[in-house]
Amino acid sequence: MNVGLIGYGLAGAFFHAPLIAATPGLRLTHIVTSSPERSRNALGEHPEATVVPEPQDLWQHAHELDVVVIATPNSTHMPLARAALNAGVHVVVDKPFAPSAEEARALIALAESCGRRVTVYQNRRWDNDFLTLRSLLEQDALGEVHRFESRFERWRPETKPGWRRSAMREDAGGILFDLGSHLIDQALQLFGPVRQVYAELDRGYPDSEVDDDSFVALTHAGGVRSHLWMSSVTAQLGPRLRVLGRRGAYVKYGLDPQEDALRRGVRPGLSNWGTEDAARHGWLGTDSDRRRIPSLPGDYPQFYIQLLQALRSGGPLPVDPQDAVDVLEIIQAAQLSHTQGGSVPL
Repeated sequence: MNVGLIGYGLAGAFFHAPLIAATPGLRLTHIVTSSPERSRNALGEHPEATVVPEPQDLWQHAHELDVVVIATPNSTHMPLARAALNAGVHVVVDKPFAPSAEEARALIALAESCGRRVTVYQNRRWDNDFLTLRSLLEQDALGEVHRFESRFERWRPETKPGWRRSAMREDAGGILFDLGSHLIDQALQLFGPVRQVYAELDRGYPDSEVDDDSFVALTHAGGVRSHLWMSSVTAQLGPRLRVLGRRGAYVKYGLDPQEDALRRGVRPGLSNWGTEDAARHGWLGTDSDRRRIPSLPGDYPQFYIQLLQALRSGGPLPVDPQDAVDVLEIIQAAQLSHTQGGSVPL
């Protein structure tokens, strides 16, 4: 299947293009970027692809494409996805899927009316810590879980400029939309629907217009409480995961190694892809009785492997677009919670 990629910044160059190119059965045939420097980089990495400056140039080749991947600023996700569907191709949209749950539902409806499929890129479902925790839960290794703590934290003492700093609604800026989209999605995948949302969305820089240091608490219908932290201003990082069960806990520090590997130019296909040093493995048990738990290898390539299978067979997509709607409903409830200063029921 032929794939067109719109956007060759961080997301396009590192999170999409290498994985598409590494997937047997997918061929990256077109890349859209208006930057001369990025165009040169794209051709250097993918000399078989045609690089064009504008999405309008891509639609002229729509009859050659099966899938279009949208890895552009958030405000362009919806118009580009609609254009791709109307051009007759399947669509992958980077997260956040849309600025609102209502717009996400409308895009899903459009895909159905066009007879095409749309999904959202939630690669963090294939992080090593998430895969390891899910395996432990399936084994009932912790007993009944009552609290799930999850963090994506960074230390950036100075503001990093860019469109993610915009307070315009259509830009879906701020760390809740950015890292929060991953954290909320993981919590929903592990512990199911949410009935209550509480949030504190704080600005971490004096001149900031969006949230940079935020906390979201979810009460799941099954009783588990998820406490999610996302921050750009954390001088000392907390555990990536701390999961408390009736018989023991699982605690894991450090991020999955795949992003760092992709940024360094390492490409999927190596026998040790997604593995991490044993010193970074998590702990299972109690303070008085705990043991190291080897992390399962991270596996970002699975997204595109499963996408290809779904498009060929008509089977389940790697990420159901309705999952993105659920995440956006929680983000909107979190914003309302912060404004009102209390919890919001779903």
